[in-house]
Amino acid sequence: MRRPVLRTAGLVLAAALVTGGGAAVAATAPDDDGAAAAGSAATTSSSRAKSLRVATYNLSLNRNADGQLVSDLSTGANTQAQVVAEVIQHARPDVVLLNEFDFDAAGRAADLFRENYLEVAQGDARAIEYPYAFVAPSNTGIPSGFDLNNNGVVSGGDDALGFGVFPGQYGMLVLSRYPIDTRHARTFQNFLWQDMPGALLPQDPATGLPWYTDEELAVLPLSSKSHWDVPVRVGRETVHVLAAHPTPPTFDGAEDRNGRRNHDEIRFWADYVSGGRTASYVYDDKGRRGGLGRGESFVIVGDYNADPADGDSYDKAIDQLLEHRRIQDPAATSAGAAEAAALQAGANTTHTGDPALDTADFADTAPGNLRVDYTLLSRDLRVRDASVFWPASGEPLSRLTGVYPFPSSDHRLVSVDVRF
Repeated sequence: MRRPVLRTAGLVLAAALVTGGGAAVAATAPDDDGAAAAGSAATTSSSRAKSLRVATYNLSLNRNADGQLVSDLSTGANTQAQVVAEVIQHARPDVVLLNEFDFDAAGRAADLFRENYLEVAQGDARAIEYPYAFVAPSNTGIPSGFDLNNNGVVSGGDDALGFGVFPGQYGMLVLSRYPIDTRHARTFQNFLWQDMPGALLPQDPATGLPWYTDEELAVLPLSSKSHWDVPVRVGRETVHVLAAHPTPPTFDGAEDRNGRRNHDEIRFWADYVSGGRTASYVYDDKGRRGGLGRGESFVIVGDYNADPADGDSYDKAIDQLLEHRRIQDPAATSAGAAEAAALQAGANTTHTGDPALDTADFADTAPGNLRVDYTLLSRDLRVRDASVFWPASGEPLSRLTGVYPFPSSDHRLVSVDVRF
């Protein structure tokens, strides 16, 4: 299939990187009206589709310098990219969110990853094509101009709007085999943390005063990367892919600024899918207010850096989604996760959660392996299957996950098959 050339609103994207301002959409379909013609084969198959496989994968393709990911993907020879591409080819999701995929305004990394890796058979897997993509700026690495960590110096990733050493590090990418309704996509890069009613803004434990000044709160967004509502058209159905990657609830102090931000980044989706008055405070980067309408189908995907039972997240952070009346949890498991927890022992022996649910291999003594990657569904969708790509050590594909240092990522791909 001939894939349309990725199109970006380049000037808007470039301005967003400098100012932290409004994110723009990039998609492989030339525009909303032309999507069917541009991706005709995908559209034809979607008209008959009754099921959909959606996945999330933190593939750790982040790099330490701006432009390095584009350079690494410019040929098909990058070993890590080959391995994570093979994982995706074996899992074969119809729609996948990729976390820790560095953003570039021209969309080159997204194109190169598809052309040089996904569309080339890796190992014993078959090539896979994603005619549609969605990318937008990330808050990571954008300088705030303030001393957000209160160490007396304004510099470094800790003082960025979201942790990162350059704009777009640890970004996101959505790939789809079905058309993306770019006209109705929403991004929330600029929504301010202080504009969430009842926000868990931190206090300085030494003084009891607010950790952030009024001037800092006037520029500090809620999203450490961004929150995206990406509508995907599957035949006559539309599924809203709600993508995010909240900050880890660690790397801070007693004020727990990252843990509290992680909690509220998760809460954002809980309020958004509640809709109505609960979501009336929400505004997107184009100024549109409110959340999802009643009856809209959605899938919440991403690395949420929060385990329901273990780890360092703020109390009941992920429970805001897991126990939500509109959300169902497929509770995907794997044999490899349970095996890894038993073999590694250490902090895993103190965990109270089911190790078979783990999605990340944090083999150090703390925090141990955790469930942090999620595919959660609206209750109108029927779950056919759910899985975590974590083969047990005796299985052939375990070479793709391995042990530290990992050949792919310390996170595992999590997928769910839904039926309309």
